[in-house]
Amino acid sequence: MASGASPVQRQDPLLDHPELDVLPEWPLETIGVLVTTDPAPHAIPVSWPVRAGDRQILISLKFDRGSLARLQERPEVALLILGAGNVAMCARGTAHVVAEEMPDATDYVAVRIDVEVIDDHRQSAFAVAQGIQRTVLDDESELRALKGRVATLQSWIDNQN
Repeated sequence: MASGASPVQRQDPLLDHPELDVLPEWPLETIGVLVTTDPAPHAIPVSWPVRAGDRQILISLKFDRGSLARLQERPEVALLILGAGNVAMCARGTAHVVAEEMPDATDYVAVRIDVEVIDDHRQSAFAVAQGIQRTVLDDESELRALKGRVATLQSWIDNQN
């Protein structure tokens, strides 16, 4: 957790699961699942979402993705994260494009999710030991590009603090 803080759970009797007050930390190489609507839900994997604060997440999306068009039309989104260290949560909130082109990755846009609700999906019967993994299949140029986009997103966070 940020600054040694641990997430506080709130239980709403109308919900099947508790909520967290702040986003947990997750490993850098985590894969999330972004859900947009049109009005039907659409889910896509997103590589390496960046925790940008207690209630903000940054992601990069390719400019020609249908999910980008959907979130611009209907900015309410959900991001499911299953990550190592027993991270099992869904962040629900509003997505905004914060950069139409990313430096050194002009075919990607930067998106900030302002998180309103953090559903805690951890269970006492099991723990998430590892998140979704990916294997690089090309000459590692895509991995270098992904690392560059994430470094850009992280530098924006550092510049705000």
